[in-house]
Formats: sequence, structure tokens, C-alpha cells
Amino acid sequence: MIRPSVLLFALLMSAPAWYRLIRDEVDIVQVLLRFVIAVPIAAVLLAGLRYVFSGYKDAAEKRAQGRPIGAGPENTP
Repeated sequence: MIRPSVLLFALLMSAPAWYRLIRDEVDIVQVLLRFVIAVPIAAVLLAGLRYVFSGYKDAAEKRAQGRPIGAGPENTP
């Protein structure tokens, strides 16, 4: 399932094409093709951001539990 944030980001990436459609400079087929191409690109970019920020979330959870950040399950008492 596609996340709504991916669709919104893809819409933002293809916004210039939508503007050109309103001004009647391009066809709807070209605009939709650009949007369809933007969806997987947006999904990959946002997945990368989620991956990077998940490390910060794990560190914050460990800090909230009172464990040192470098402590793994084998080092806990």
C-alpha cells in the first residue's frame, strides 16, 4: 500500500507539470506520466529518510529506558 506522504511528495515533485497543464502547455497524458514516474522516486527517497531517522528513534528509546546507547542485548544485566 502506498503511503499518503509518498503521494503528496510525488505531487509536489510533479507540480511544475500540473501548472503547465493549467496553462494549457502540455497534455494530461504527459502530466500523469510524470506523476507516475515521481511516485516510485518519492517512495525510495522517503524510505531512505525513514531508515535514517529510525536510528535516532532507537537511540531515544534506549535513552528513555536508561540503557547506554552502545549497549546491546548481550551487554545488559
